[in-house]
Amino acid sequence: MEQFIEWITQPWPWYVAGPLIGLTVPILLLVGNKSFGISSSLRHVCAMCVPAKIPFFTYNWRKEMWNIVFVVGVLLGGFFATTFISNPDTIVVAESTQQDLAALGITDYSKLLPAEIFNWENLFTGKGLLFFVIGGFLVGFGTRYAGGCTSGHAIMGISSLQWPSVVATIFFMIGGFLMTHVLLEPLMKMVGF
Repeated sequence: MEQFIEWITQPWPWYVAGPLIGLTVPILLLVGNKSFGISSSLRHVCAMCVPAKIPFFTYNWRKEMWNIVFVVGVLLGGFFATTFISNPDTIVVAESTQQDLAALGITDYSKLLPAEIFNWENLFTGKGLLFFVIGGFLVGFGTRYAGGCTSGHAIMGISSLQWPSVVATIFFMIGGFLMTHVLLEPLMKMVGF
């Protein structure tokens, strides 16, 4: 059992993790003609909980209950993994990335997310407003505008040859590159890094 825990807490190589993620697509299609995606579950939860007759939320959400169960499983799995079987080693970050982040004031790699940004003390500060509120809004808006999230488009959509998913994934990547190489440094300086 100890060897299993040791094995599962280590980063898995791309040639194991990648195919496992990729196999979710044919399994979901074969099991019940289901599409993989996370963001759609928010719509299903709203359809369950919002009593008003808003047209966007008026549909048979019970058919999509598997998606809600899937997302609850992801949340419980994440909680279980970080609480009981997390890797205690510092996150491995490329040397060049560490230098770039150090120039922005980010040096703590002890957690999954940079502690200098993502902590409770920053919640009601300019950093919190920028990264939690504005960033969260932009992610939600972008997901809705694109008709899905990166998992739905990049994993499910592209593998099932959907042109809108190819376009959405291209723009997800352009947005990520633009944020990383153009906007991040001025925004970090603006909020006091």
